[in-house]
Amino acid sequence: MNELIKVDYSKERPTISGRELHEALEVKTAYKDWFPRMCEYGFVEGTDFSSFLSESTGGRPATDHQLTIPMAKEICMLQRNKKGKQFRQYFISIEEKWNSPEMIMKRALEIAKERVKQLEETTAIQTQQIAELQPKASYYDLVLNCKDLLSISSIAKDYGWSANKMNTYLHDKRVQYKQGDIWLLYQNYASKGYTSTKTHTYNGNDGKVHSKPHTYWTQSGRLFIYDLAKADGILPLIEQEI
Repeated sequence: MNELIKVDYSKERPTISGRELHEALEVKTAYKDWFPRMCEYGFVEGTDFSSFLSESTGGRPATDHQLTIPMAKEICMLQRNKKGKQFRQYFISIEEKWNSPEMIMKRALEIAKERVKQLEETTAIQTQQIAELQPKASYYDLVLNCKDLLSISSIAKDYGWSANKMNTYLHDKRVQYKQGDIWLLYQNYASKGYTSTKTHTYNGNDGKVHSKPHTYWTQSGRLFIYDLAKADGILPLIEQEI
């Protein structure tokens, strides 16, 4: 069956835009009046639909809603016209395809792949954290580690570089590699006390608390980068001025 309306498959279950359905059904009542009237039939926000602001086309963003397919199907039944029947049949076909054994297996494999990816990233981070704790630091190293840790952007500023340029340089020098969204040191550097990997929590837009790891550089790591860059004829700005 040809696509009658755009279906969003990016969520846990397929949804459609309330405004797009309103337009497709050729409803004469304004959307701002029509949708609340539809909700009087017992639809619940957070279960049957979610609200969001549509992209602005010059004026103020308008409120739109992402509807589940069951809700969209029931709304089509309420219209009691040819368009409503046509779209109801379309949504039934969407449901049948979504709940087919092939689609269920496909979604299960995608979830499994994502979990494996997350596990690999967690394992790589934990491996680096273990390696960072392994060396028996001298008193001098302990003093250095007690001072402020530095982000790569702070070190990059010493050279007039961006964080992206410094990360790329260290990657090209086979010092670090990217695992997901975080840069990690190769094993031969990870145990030298150059970095400290921390996990921070933050409140997401979904109202949940999330965590994200960050790699910070110690003062000894900063000196390592200095020696590495100097060997390539790259000096910090303060030495360039001298």
